[in-house]
Order: sequence, then C-alpha cells, then structure tokens
Amino acid sequence: MSSVTAEPSVLATPRGKLILFLLCSVGFLDFVDATIVNIALPAIRDDLGFSVQELQWVPSGYLLTYGGFMLLGGRAADLLGRKRLLVAGIVVFAIASLVGGFADTSEVLVGSRLVQGIGGAMTLPATLSILTTTFTDGPDRHKALGVWAGVGGLASAVGVLAGGALTEGPGWRWVMFINPVVCVLLLPAILRLIDNDEPAAERTGFDFPGAFLATSGMLLLVFALVEAPDEGWGSARTIVGLVGAAALLVAFVVNETRHRSPLMPLSIFRVRGLAAANATQLIAFAGFLAMFFFLTLYMQSVLGYSSIETGLAYLPVCFVIGISAGISSQLISKVGTRPLVVGGALVTAVGVGLFSRIPVDGSYVADLLPGMIIMSLGIGAVFVAVINAANAGVPSHQAGLAAALLNSSQQVGGALGLAVLSAIATSRTNSLLEAHAAPPDAMVEGFQRGLLVGAIFLAAGAVIGLRTTNTHELQEAAA
Repeated sequence: MSSVTAEPSVLATPRGKLILFLLCSVGFLDFVDATIVNIALPAIRDDLGFSVQELQWVPSGYLLTYGGFMLLGGRAADLLGRKRLLVAGIVVFAIASLVGGFADTSEVLVGSRLVQGIGGAMTLPATLSILTTTFTDGPDRHKALGVWAGVGGLASAVGVLAGGALTEGPGWRWVMFINPVVCVLLLPAILRLIDNDEPAAERTGFDFPGAFLATSGMLLLVFALVEAPDEGWGSARTIVGLVGAAALLVAFVVNETRHRSPLMPLSIFRVRGLAAANATQLIAFAGFLAMFFFLTLYMQSVLGYSSIETGLAYLPVCFVIGISAGISSQLISKVGTRPLVVGGALVTAVGVGLFSRIPVDGSYVADLLPGMIIMSLGIGAVFVAVINAANAGVPSHQAGLAAALLNSSQQVGGALGLAVLSAIATSRTNSLLEAHAAPPDAMVEGFQRGLLVGAIFLAAGAVIGLRTTNTHELQEAAA
C-alpha cells in the first residue's frame, strides 16, 4: 500500500493569501478596463469631438491590441520570465493610461488605448501563469482559480458601475487616471511578494516568424471582426480581412510545425480537454459580453437611465457572480469541472434568453433583475470551471502559453459576439424602421433578436463543454 505525501498548502499561509490577492488585483485591473470606458463614451464624444464611427475605437482599440498581442505576451512570459514581463506590462499600462487621461484629441486617446491593450496582453498571461505555478496543489489551485474567475466576472460588471460613478463624479478622464494610481500601489507589492523565476532554457532561437505571423493574424482577425458591423459582412474589406487573417494564422501553424523553438508548441493541444475548454470560452463569451452592450444601450437609450443609474443597475450582477464563483470553487473538488461548465452555460443561456423579451416600457425589477440574477449564477460557474479545466495537466513551462490561449479565446469570442450580434440587431432594427415602426420599438426588437442569438451561443457553449476535461475524473485516476 503506497502513500502519497500531500504538498503543503501555500494558500493557507498569510503570504499565499497576499499573493493571491495581489494577482487577482492585477487581473481585475486588466478585466475592468475592457468595460469601464463604455458608459463614459457619450462624455468622451462631447469633450473630444469624436464622430460616431471614430468613437467605437475607444473600446475597440484596447480590444484589438489586447487580443492581438495576447499569444505573444503569454509565450514571452514563459521564455523571458513571468515576473519580469508582469512588471514591464504594468509600467506600459500605467503610462498609456496617464497619456489617455491627458488626451486633448481623439487620436491621442485612441492611441493610448492601443498601447493600454499591449500592456494588458503582457500582464494578464504572466499573472495567470504565476498563479497556476504558485498554487500547484489540487485544492489550492481550485480555490485560487475560483477566486480569479470570480474576479474576472465581477470586473465586467464593476467596470460599468465604476465608469458611471467616475463619469458623473470627477469626469471621464478619471476612467483613465485611476489606472496609474492603482499601478503605483501594485508595483512595490509585486517586487516584494512575487519570487523571481528563471527564464526558460529554450530562449535561444526565438521564433520571430511565428511571433510576426501570430500577432499579425490575431490583430487582423480582431480588426476585421470589430469593423464588420459598420463595413458589412459581405463587403470586400471584411472578406479580405477575414481571409487574410485565416491565411496568416494557417501560415503560423505551419511555421510552428517546422521551427525548432516554436512560439506555440503544438504539443500543448495534446493536453486533454484544453482545446474544448478554449472553444467553450470563445463561444460563451460571444454570447455573454455582447449582453452588456445591449442592456446598457437599452437602459440608457430606451429607459432613460443616467450613467450612474446604469452602473448601479449592475450591482446585483457583481454580488451574484461572486457568490456563484465561491460556491463553484468548492463544488469542483466534489463533482469536477465538466458538470459546472455545462450546467453553468445552460443557466446563463436561460438568463440571457429572458432578456430577449425586454419591452419598450420595461421596468428594472420585472424585466431586468430576474435575468441578471439567473445569468450571474450561471456565468460564475462557467468562469470557475473553464479556467480550471483549461489549466488541468498543463506543464509549468507552458503555463503562460495556456493562459494566453484561454484569454485569446475570450477576447476573440467577445469581438466575434459583438460583431455578429450587433449586426443581427441592427439588421432587425433597420428592417422595422423601413416598415415605419416607431424608433424605440424598432431598437428594442433589434436588441431582443441579438440577445436571443446570444442565448443560443451560450447553449452551444454548453454542448462544446461536454468535451472539456473533468478534473474529478483526473483526481480519481491519480488516486
């Protein structure tokens, strides 16, 4: 009879708790910046004279470089050192935010958002890979990833709330200025708490062709998806962009099979269930993140909510996602990840499906709150379970790459969902306007159609989730 000595719990120590809090704070800063500017957009437009078409690049500029450089950032963390890349990313992010806060032209603000995205693409995979290599024990990792996932879900909602409060309080510029303040607090803690890690031995022969092809392909893909609703899915520009992105990414895969030190070793996809977890993340976020876009427009343009009222409306989402993530992290050790991925995605689909019935004369309590609670319960479980499933069995020297793949799936899914669902909603609204429907009715019916398709995306995510790793089975096999 053999006995296995359990690893000491890092999370049980005061230092372990502080490290987890620090890493989640860095992740929160990255996640929240994807949504915090959305409610400030009308004030930014009025102050800097943005056109309607230019204004979309305030949120989309961040998304473009964040998603485009994510894979390179994740692999650089493995090859150059996670702590080193994290510190550099924090500095880049802080400087770009400071420049954006002082911006006096639309070009400067969009440029700062592009650089912010690069900083985020450096910090996020480094942070998540530090977490997965610090908390290696099963229960520790489940709890740590559960907290991380809960923070990710909370940040999406808190970003809307904080954006409203800052815009109506000190002004929209503080949506940018708040970032350097937080970064100044984080940097000393990172330098003190996070251990230095040795760069990977395989630094020699860096895969420059792979880096170029992967980054160019991802940038072009996200750019084409962001521009598609305005250009039209059948336009030559959209088709050329998508075909060009596909060609670059295919060339990247071919390069990876031939390079002796590939940027993305394809062997990582031999990790059981990793591809399915990433696919689930992509399709689920396609339905989930677009929901915030539609509901924010509905509350402000149809129900007449102010910025701060819209932000406060998302408070239940913050609380319920946090509760759901906490419960789910405890359930993983009992039932594993797959039931939570599948069940959570289906519950989220029901919640988003309820939003597809919002009326023109709707009320918060009757028409928004029930869907928010149900959706939040489901997505909290999805966040926790997918991130655990995607990191199960990944070797430590590829932790940064695994983190980058998961977050790239999230960013591409968000861009894809917003592009597809906003196009569907706009098409429905325009057809009703041509039939002389009242503008509010046409707008709401467009939102309804987009939200219904979003619910279908989430249901499809549940089906894909059936192929993800179930960590409970891995634990039983190892026992």
